[in-house]
Amino acid sequence: MTKLIKYAIGLVLLLITCSALAVTPDRGGTIEAVADGKKINFPLLKTEMLAKVKGDLVTVTVKQTFTNPHDQPLHATYLFPLNQDAAVHRMLMEVGDERVEAKIQRIEEAKATFEQAKQQGKAASLLTQHRPNMFTQNIANLMPKLPVQVTLTYSQILPKIDGQYELVLPLVVGPRYQPAGAGVPPTPTAEVNSTTKFGQWEIENLPAYPEVAGLNSPDIIDKERVSITVDIEGGLPIAELGSKTHAISEEKLSENQRIIHLAEGKIIDNKDFVLRYRLGGSSTQAGLLAHQDERGGFFSVQLEPPAVPSIRDVVAREMVFVLDTSGSMDGEPIAASKQFMQHALHNLHPNDYFRIIRFSNNAEEFTAEPVPATAENIQQGLRYVEGLTADGGTEIPNAIQQAFAKPAQQDTLRLVVFLTDGYIGNESEVLSQIAEKIGTARIYAFGVGTSVNRFLLEEMANRGRGFARFIDPTEKADDVAIQLAGKLESPVLTDITVDWGDLQVSDISPGNIPDLFADGAVRIQGKYRQSGQHTIKVAGLVNGRKAVLPITVNLPTSSDDQDNPIPVIWARSQIAEAMRQINMPAHLRTETIADSVLKDKVTNLGLNFSLTSQWTSFVAVSQKIVNEHPGQTEHSNIPLPMVKGVTAKAYGDNPQQPVASTQPLMMAQNFSGGATPEPSTLAGLFIIAAIGAWACYRRQGMDHVAQ
Repeated sequence: MTKLIKYAIGLVLLLITCSALAVTPDRGGTIEAVADGKKINFPLLKTEMLAKVKGDLVTVTVKQTFTNPHDQPLHATYLFPLNQDAAVHRMLMEVGDERVEAKIQRIEEAKATFEQAKQQGKAASLLTQHRPNMFTQNIANLMPKLPVQVTLTYSQILPKIDGQYELVLPLVVGPRYQPAGAGVPPTPTAEVNSTTKFGQWEIENLPAYPEVAGLNSPDIIDKERVSITVDIEGGLPIAELGSKTHAISEEKLSENQRIIHLAEGKIIDNKDFVLRYRLGGSSTQAGLLAHQDERGGFFSVQLEPPAVPSIRDVVAREMVFVLDTSGSMDGEPIAASKQFMQHALHNLHPNDYFRIIRFSNNAEEFTAEPVPATAENIQQGLRYVEGLTADGGTEIPNAIQQAFAKPAQQDTLRLVVFLTDGYIGNESEVLSQIAEKIGTARIYAFGVGTSVNRFLLEEMANRGRGFARFIDPTEKADDVAIQLAGKLESPVLTDITVDWGDLQVSDISPGNIPDLFADGAVRIQGKYRQSGQHTIKVAGLVNGRKAVLPITVNLPTSSDDQDNPIPVIWARSQIAEAMRQINMPAHLRTETIADSVLKDKVTNLGLNFSLTSQWTSFVAVSQKIVNEHPGQTEHSNIPLPMVKGVTAKAYGDNPQQPVASTQPLMMAQNFSGGATPEPSTLAGLFIIAAIGAWACYRRQGMDHVAQ
């Protein structure tokens, strides 16, 4: 009888394994799998990106072509990133001979429009923003042999970092760890709605993570599904142009103009594309962009710190190094963090103190108290770091609590250095916590990975009055570590204020001007009332001494360029400023303003300037009915590649299987109902196995009698 039980159990396990996931042969570019005996078809994707740069202003078009290579209609969802500063102001859908200009609507109205079109059998697309750098594109009624092409347009100001302008085109959304309870709606049927009372869950709620090629879907993904072209008109001679993330080819049209392509033509979207360049010629300390139309006058002025000799910090520092050792840091990211720490610890000043905190599910510290930066303590710290391994969740709030749990060492300046990929869903909680605890300290946020959560890291640095930098562990990590470890110094220009003189301005962002570090810059956006020439004065402390920089600006009375992006960039900066207020405890806000008022402000800016936001979405619907049987159409995700450099640990404890909805990780819920059979299916399999085992048992018994 024991053999019977073993046989039955073995047969059930075999049947479950076979039914859970079976990959069918590739048929002319199709991607399909079988889960629970049911064929799952995946749509295909091609993306073309064109970035047109003028000085430090860029407009990017992202053309997404969705194709159904199967013989049955599909509804499709694509999770993808955009730059965290992107002002997405246009969407165009093309299907067959139709070109449909998308409309901006309140998110609940856009979803209703999309669902109605889906049920009517019309082609439709819905763009939803979940974070400033995380979006989903939903496609309804994607028909065989009838591709749907969606073109997004966004604009942004390129940041100046360490003397170079930096264009970042994110290509893949990494997995997100979601702590228990975060992002959970008050009722199972509650959805994000622009007209309801604000709820914290709205800005923490995450979309389901799609299937990952090679983990829980077939390892069949187009290795050439993204092309990138960058057209740069510098206005000044372009120098030091290059990309460390991807091989590029460069076409030099003049000293001031370049056209950049990917050397390979097309690539897989498993890491972010980063291009840097420097503008030569006579450097200015302030650059003005302005535009006026029927909506008013808009300006953007760039401030740079004066060129002064670098002065090494003389004040003693308490350096608090906070290392992410969660599962997503396994492999190359944790190795790059260790290399950074080698150089950072050796770069400490003799009068510094230091602490080392590691965190995943919980936070632990190298020593109970800050220790002096002696040679012996540094060696002990390095041995501690070398022994760290990566596993578990990403509970950043525990790390922040640990870092600020005790007062700073007496007569020192506390500098907190975070090394993390930022793969979390509770960004709002983290940013609010930093605002509450930062005091006089500073935070330097180092993103470690090929496709990190730049939105979180930039905001952590903004809230912590520091800066964010990024370490690509697939580059020469040692060189990057040496370069970045030496930058943990104080800013050059602090306590910045602007005297606008006789110029009447309003709606300025950022509300608090951040301190400026060497070779950096900040842009101030605002609205103006009077055109003409005006002089404004920028004041601050340069290495502790008062300094004033007068700037003459010439503001236009009207502008011929109706497509000028300055108004939407201003509106996007206002949305970002309102969201910063939402992500801040009420008693620390610059104004006494309720969350619901801020929510209305974000929504109205999105509607008035045709911008995506947390509560506004683009939707496009075809005139023609393309699917005669929409009720029978199944849904499928666009599979994503694994983020380059990470291991399977980044995708949960058991990444080969779909993760249950209770898991605190934004991971694929299922292919279509899950890879694990339903209980009724399991019962059936067990009965079949038992019958087979009993038949085998009887046959063995009869054979024994015959003998």
